[in-house]
Amino acid sequence: MKIHYSLDSISDLHQTAVTTGTFDGVHLGHKVILDRLNRAAHSISGESVLLTFNPHPRMILFPDDNNIKLLNTAVEKEELLNKCGIHHLVVLPFTKEFSRMSSLDYVRNILVKKLKAKRLVIGYDHHFGRNREGSFLHLQEYGPLYGFDVEEIPAHDINHVAISSSKIRQALETGDLDTANTYLGYHYQLSGEVVHGSRLGHTLGFPTANIKVNDKYKLIPAFGIYAAKVKIKSNFYKGILSIGKNPTVTSSNDVKIEVYILDFKEDIYGENIDVFLWKRLREEIKFNSVNELIEQMKIDKQETISFFNNHE
Repeated sequence: MKIHYSLDSISDLHQTAVTTGTFDGVHLGHKVILDRLNRAAHSISGESVLLTFNPHPRMILFPDDNNIKLLNTAVEKEELLNKCGIHHLVVLPFTKEFSRMSSLDYVRNILVKKLKAKRLVIGYDHHFGRNREGSFLHLQEYGPLYGFDVEEIPAHDINHVAISSSKIRQALETGDLDTANTYLGYHYQLSGEVVHGSRLGHTLGFPTANIKVNDKYKLIPAFGIYAAKVKIKSNFYKGILSIGKNPTVTSSNDVKIEVYILDFKEDIYGENIDVFLWKRLREEIKFNSVNELIEQMKIDKQETISFFNNHE
Protein backbone atom coordinates (compact mmCIF):
# COMPACT_ATOMS: atom_id res chain seq x y z
CA MET A 1 0.00 0.00 0.00
CA LYS A 2 1.35 3.40 -0.99
CA ILE A 3 0.50 6.31 1.31
CA HIS A 4 0.11 9.85 -0.05
CA TYR A 5 -0.21 12.87 2.25
CA SER A 6 -1.06 15.43 -0.42
CA LEU A 7 -2.64 15.50 -3.84
CA ASP A 8 0.54 16.96 -5.31
CA SER A 9 2.49 13.82 -4.39
CA ILE A 10 0.26 11.62 -6.55
CA SER A 11 1.60 11.08 -10.03
CA ASP A 12 1.26 7.39 -10.87
CA LEU A 13 -2.52 6.87 -10.96
CA HIS A 14 -4.22 6.02 -14.26
CA GLN A 15 -7.46 4.13 -13.70
CA THR A 16 -8.84 3.66 -10.23
CA ALA A 17 -11.71 2.54 -8.06
CA VAL A 18 -12.13 5.07 -5.26
CA THR A 19 -13.92 5.22 -1.93
CA THR A 20 -13.77 7.92 0.71
CA GLY A 21 -14.51 8.32 4.40
CA THR A 22 -12.97 8.59 7.85
CA PHE A 23 -12.94 4.81 8.46
CA ASP A 24 -12.36 5.24 12.20
CA GLY A 25 -11.91 1.78 13.68
CA VAL A 26 -11.50 0.02 10.32
CA HIS A 27 -14.20 -2.34 11.60
CA LEU A 28 -16.02 -5.20 9.89
CA GLY A 29 -18.53 -2.84 8.25
CA HIS A 30 -15.67 -0.85 6.72
CA LYS A 31 -14.09 -4.06 5.48
CA VAL A 32 -17.24 -4.82 3.47
CA ILE A 33 -16.69 -1.53 1.63
CA LEU A 34 -12.95 -2.13 1.16
CA ASP A 35 -13.56 -5.63 -0.16
CA ARG A 36 -16.01 -4.22 -2.73
CA LEU A 37 -13.45 -1.52 -3.57
CA ASN A 38 -10.73 -4.07 -4.31
CA ARG A 39 -13.10 -6.14 -6.43
CA ALA A 40 -14.17 -3.03 -8.34
CA ALA A 41 -10.53 -2.14 -9.04
CA HIS A 42 -9.87 -5.67 -10.28
CA SER A 43 -12.90 -5.53 -12.57
CA ILE A 44 -11.50 -2.48 -14.39
CA SER A 45 -7.89 -3.72 -14.31
CA GLY A 46 -7.07 -0.72 -12.17
CA GLU A 47 -5.98 0.14 -8.63
CA SER A 48 -7.95 0.75 -5.43
CA VAL A 49 -7.77 4.13 -3.68
CA LEU A 50 -9.06 5.11 -0.26
CA LEU A 51 -9.34 8.85 0.35
CA THR A 52 -9.47 9.82 4.01
CA PHE A 53 -8.70 12.87 6.12
CA ASN A 54 -6.56 14.06 9.00
CA PRO A 55 -7.54 15.54 11.35
CA HIS A 56 -10.99 14.02 11.67
CA PRO A 57 -13.49 16.45 10.03
CA ARG A 58 -15.45 16.85 13.30
CA MET A 59 -12.39 18.42 14.93
CA ILE A 60 -12.44 21.20 12.36
CA LEU A 61 -16.20 21.59 11.96
CA PHE A 62 -16.89 21.44 15.73
CA PRO A 63 -13.68 22.75 17.37
CA ASP A 64 -15.40 23.33 20.75
CA ASP A 65 -16.61 19.73 21.02
CA ASN A 66 -14.35 18.19 23.66
CA ASN A 67 -16.13 14.84 23.55
CA ILE A 68 -14.59 13.64 20.28
CA LYS A 69 -12.97 10.26 20.82
CA LEU A 70 -11.50 8.07 18.09
CA LEU A 71 -10.93 4.33 17.92
CA ASN A 72 -7.63 4.64 16.04
CA THR A 73 -4.65 6.93 16.04
CA ALA A 74 -3.43 7.90 12.57
CA VAL A 75 -0.63 5.32 12.77
CA GLU A 76 -2.96 2.55 13.95
CA LYS A 77 -5.41 3.26 11.13
CA GLU A 78 -2.67 3.13 8.51
CA GLU A 79 -1.47 -0.22 9.86
CA LEU A 80 -4.99 -1.66 9.81
CA LEU A 81 -5.71 -0.39 6.30
CA ASN A 82 -2.44 -1.83 5.07
CA LYS A 83 -3.83 -5.29 5.92
CA CYS A 84 -6.93 -4.72 3.75
CA GLY A 85 -5.21 -5.05 0.39
CA ILE A 86 -5.85 -1.58 -1.00
CA HIS A 87 -3.27 -0.11 -3.37
CA HIS A 88 -3.28 3.55 -2.35
CA LEU A 89 -4.18 5.44 0.83
CA VAL A 90 -4.57 9.18 0.34
CA VAL A 91 -4.60 11.18 3.59
CA LEU A 92 -5.62 14.80 2.96
CA PRO A 93 -5.44 17.61 5.52
CA PHE A 94 -9.00 18.57 6.44
CA THR A 95 -9.40 22.34 6.75
CA LYS A 96 -12.26 24.82 6.87
CA GLU A 97 -11.40 25.81 3.30
CA PHE A 98 -11.67 22.19 2.19
CA SER A 99 -15.04 21.84 3.94
CA ARG A 100 -16.40 24.72 1.83
CA MET A 101 -15.58 23.02 -1.49
CA SER A 102 -18.68 22.41 -3.59
CA SER A 103 -19.67 18.85 -4.40
CA LEU A 104 -19.03 19.45 -8.10
CA ASP A 105 -15.52 20.80 -7.51
CA TYR A 106 -14.80 17.88 -5.18
CA VAL A 107 -15.82 15.34 -7.82
CA ARG A 108 -14.23 17.10 -10.78
CA ASN A 109 -10.97 18.36 -9.25
CA ILE A 110 -10.15 15.66 -6.73
CA LEU A 111 -11.89 12.38 -7.56
CA VAL A 112 -11.55 12.65 -11.33
CA LYS A 113 -8.62 14.96 -12.06
CA LYS A 114 -6.28 13.91 -9.24
CA LEU A 115 -7.38 10.38 -8.32
CA LYS A 116 -8.35 9.28 -11.87
CA ALA A 117 -11.57 7.67 -10.67
CA LYS A 118 -13.30 5.32 -13.10
CA ARG A 119 -15.49 3.74 -10.46
CA LEU A 120 -16.70 5.10 -7.13
CA VAL A 121 -17.67 2.71 -4.33
CA ILE A 122 -19.69 4.34 -1.57
CA GLY A 123 -21.73 3.26 1.42
CA TYR A 124 -25.42 4.02 1.62
CA ASP A 125 -26.42 7.57 2.65
CA HIS A 126 -23.02 8.91 1.57
CA HIS A 127 -22.77 12.72 1.40
CA PHE A 128 -19.93 15.00 0.45
CA GLY A 129 -19.00 18.57 -0.40
CA ARG A 130 -20.04 21.84 1.23
CA ASN A 131 -22.80 21.31 3.81
CA ARG A 132 -22.91 17.64 2.71
CA GLU A 133 -24.80 18.78 -0.37
CA GLY A 134 -23.57 15.95 -2.62
CA SER A 135 -25.32 12.57 -2.65
CA PHE A 136 -25.54 9.32 -4.59
CA LEU A 137 -27.97 10.98 -7.00
CA HIS A 138 -25.43 13.71 -7.75
CA LEU A 139 -22.75 11.11 -8.42
CA GLN A 140 -25.06 9.31 -10.84
CA GLU A 141 -25.57 12.64 -12.61
CA TYR A 142 -21.86 13.49 -12.73
CA GLY A 143 -20.74 10.00 -13.78
CA PRO A 144 -21.56 10.19 -17.50
CA LEU A 145 -20.08 13.70 -17.67
CA TYR A 146 -16.73 12.74 -16.16
CA GLY A 147 -16.41 9.11 -17.18
CA PHE A 148 -16.97 7.11 -14.01
CA ASP A 149 -19.46 4.57 -12.69
CA VAL A 150 -20.93 4.55 -9.18
CA GLU A 151 -21.56 1.53 -6.97
CA GLU A 152 -23.60 2.11 -3.80
CA ILE A 153 -23.38 -0.59 -1.15
CA PRO A 154 -26.82 -1.18 0.39
CA ALA A 155 -27.38 -0.70 4.11
CA HIS A 156 -28.11 -4.37 4.76
CA ASP A 157 -24.74 -5.40 3.29
CA ILE A 158 -22.81 -3.15 5.70
CA ASN A 159 -25.02 -3.36 8.75
CA HIS A 160 -25.76 -7.09 8.77
CA VAL A 161 -24.77 -7.05 12.46
CA ALA A 162 -25.56 -3.35 12.97
CA ILE A 163 -21.89 -2.39 13.12
CA SER A 164 -20.95 1.26 13.47
CA SER A 165 -18.04 3.16 14.95
CA SER A 166 -20.37 4.86 17.43
CA LYS A 167 -21.66 1.52 18.74
CA ILE A 168 -18.08 0.30 19.18
CA ARG A 169 -17.19 3.46 21.11
CA GLN A 170 -20.23 2.99 23.34
CA ALA A 171 -19.29 -0.64 24.00
CA LEU A 172 -15.75 0.31 25.01
CA GLU A 173 -16.91 3.15 27.24
CA THR A 174 -19.31 0.83 29.10
CA GLY A 175 -16.80 -2.00 29.48
CA ASP A 176 -18.34 -4.32 26.89
CA LEU A 177 -15.01 -5.32 25.36
CA ASP A 178 -16.37 -8.56 23.86
CA THR A 179 -18.86 -6.67 21.69
CA ALA A 180 -16.30 -4.05 20.70
CA ASN A 181 -13.73 -6.64 19.64
CA THR A 182 -16.36 -8.65 17.77
CA TYR A 183 -17.47 -5.62 15.77
CA LEU A 184 -13.90 -4.48 15.15
CA GLY A 185 -12.76 -7.90 14.00
CA TYR A 186 -9.57 -7.51 16.05
CA HIS A 187 -8.49 -6.69 19.62
CA TYR A 188 -8.76 -3.06 20.63
CA GLN A 189 -5.36 -1.39 20.87
CA LEU A 190 -3.72 1.19 23.10
CA SER A 191 -0.27 2.48 22.18
CA GLY A 192 2.12 4.79 23.96
CA GLU A 193 5.43 5.48 25.61
CA VAL A 194 6.52 3.75 28.82
CA VAL A 195 7.10 6.49 31.40
CA HIS A 196 8.15 6.61 35.04
CA GLY A 197 5.36 6.23 37.60
CA SER A 198 5.07 6.11 41.37
CA ARG A 199 6.55 2.57 41.53
CA LEU A 200 3.60 1.40 43.62
CA GLY A 201 3.48 -1.75 41.54
CA HIS A 202 7.00 -2.65 42.60
CA THR A 203 5.99 -2.20 46.24
CA LEU A 204 3.00 -4.51 45.76
CA GLY A 205 5.03 -7.16 43.96
CA PHE A 206 3.47 -6.43 40.56
CA PRO A 207 5.80 -3.99 38.75
CA THR A 208 3.95 -2.25 35.94
CA ALA A 209 4.85 -0.31 32.83
CA ASN A 210 3.07 3.05 32.92
CA ILE A 211 1.84 4.02 29.46
CA LYS A 212 1.46 7.58 28.23
CA VAL A 213 -1.02 7.64 25.34
CA ASN A 214 0.08 10.68 23.36
CA ASP A 215 -3.03 11.10 21.20
CA LYS A 216 -5.56 13.05 23.27
CA TYR A 217 -8.41 11.95 20.98
CA LYS A 218 -7.76 8.22 21.46
CA LEU A 219 -10.68 6.57 23.24
CA ILE A 220 -9.66 5.05 26.57
CA PRO A 221 -11.96 2.15 27.51
CA ALA A 222 -13.89 1.89 30.78
CA PHE A 223 -11.94 1.70 34.02
CA GLY A 224 -11.09 -1.85 34.96
CA ILE A 225 -8.67 -4.74 34.70
CA TYR A 226 -8.05 -6.43 31.35
CA ALA A 227 -6.23 -9.51 30.11
CA ALA A 228 -3.99 -8.20 27.34
CA LYS A 229 -1.21 -8.97 24.91
CA VAL A 230 1.73 -6.57 24.94
CA LYS A 231 3.88 -5.96 21.87
CA ILE A 232 7.40 -4.76 22.65
CA LYS A 233 9.42 -4.27 19.49
CA SER A 234 8.46 -7.42 17.57
CA ASN A 235 7.75 -9.69 20.54
CA PHE A 236 4.43 -10.42 22.25
CA TYR A 237 3.91 -11.02 25.98
CA LYS A 238 0.89 -11.74 28.17
CA GLY A 239 -0.11 -8.98 30.52
CA ILE A 240 -2.67 -7.52 32.90
CA LEU A 241 -3.76 -4.00 31.99
CA SER A 242 -5.17 -1.60 34.58
CA ILE A 243 -7.09 1.53 33.59
CA GLY A 244 -8.24 3.80 36.39
CA LYS A 245 -7.27 5.89 39.40
CA ASN A 246 -5.90 3.21 41.78
CA PRO A 247 -8.37 4.21 44.54
CA THR A 248 -7.04 1.71 47.10
CA VAL A 249 -3.57 3.26 47.25
CA THR A 250 -4.05 6.87 46.13
CA SER A 251 -6.61 9.68 46.27
CA SER A 252 -5.38 11.22 43.02
CA ASN A 253 -7.87 11.88 40.22
CA ASP A 254 -5.26 11.18 37.55
CA VAL A 255 -6.20 8.33 35.23
CA LYS A 256 -3.41 5.79 34.93
CA ILE A 257 -2.88 3.19 32.23
CA GLU A 258 -0.41 0.56 33.35
CA VAL A 259 0.35 -3.01 32.43
CA TYR A 260 1.94 -5.82 34.42
CA ILE A 261 3.83 -7.95 31.89
CA LEU A 262 4.10 -11.61 32.82
CA ASP A 263 7.57 -13.19 32.81
CA PHE A 264 9.27 -9.95 31.80
CA LYS A 265 12.13 -8.19 33.59
CA GLU A 266 13.66 -5.81 31.02
CA ASP A 267 13.98 -2.03 31.38
CA ILE A 268 11.68 -0.50 28.75
CA TYR A 269 11.44 3.10 29.94
CA GLY A 270 11.15 5.36 26.89
CA GLU A 271 10.02 2.52 24.62
CA ASN A 272 6.78 2.71 22.64
CA ILE A 273 4.65 -0.35 23.20
CA ASP A 274 1.30 -1.64 21.95
CA VAL A 275 -1.29 -3.24 24.22
CA PHE A 276 -4.11 -5.33 22.76
CA LEU A 277 -7.14 -5.84 24.99
CA TRP A 278 -8.47 -9.42 24.92
CA LYS A 279 -10.84 -9.66 27.90
CA ARG A 280 -12.20 -7.40 30.62
CA LEU A 281 -11.64 -9.27 33.88
CA ARG A 282 -13.42 -6.93 36.28
CA GLU A 283 -14.24 -3.36 37.25
CA GLU A 284 -11.83 -1.19 39.19
CA ILE A 285 -12.48 -1.70 42.92
CA LYS A 286 -11.49 0.23 46.04
CA PHE A 287 -10.40 -2.45 48.51
CA ASN A 288 -10.44 -2.13 52.29
CA SER A 289 -6.69 -2.74 52.54
CA VAL A 290 -3.56 -3.11 50.46
CA ASN A 291 -3.43 -6.79 51.37
CA GLU A 292 -6.88 -7.32 49.87
CA LEU A 293 -5.68 -5.60 46.70
CA ILE A 294 -2.61 -7.84 46.48
CA GLU A 295 -4.73 -10.97 46.91
CA GLN A 296 -7.07 -9.82 44.14
CA MET A 297 -4.10 -9.08 41.87
CA LYS A 298 -2.92 -12.67 42.38
CA ILE A 299 -6.39 -13.84 41.33
CA ASP A 300 -6.28 -11.54 38.29
CA LYS A 301 -2.93 -13.05 37.31
CA GLN A 302 -4.20 -16.61 37.53
CA GLU A 303 -7.36 -15.72 35.61
CA THR A 304 -5.25 -14.10 32.88
CA ILE A 305 -3.00 -17.15 32.59
CA SER A 306 -6.02 -19.46 32.44
CA PHE A 307 -7.72 -17.28 29.86
CA PHE A 308 -4.77 -17.30 27.49
CA ASN A 309 -4.20 -21.02 28.02
CA ASN A 310 -7.71 -21.51 26.62
CA HIS A 311 -7.47 -18.91 23.84
CA GLU A 312 -4.22 -19.63 22.07
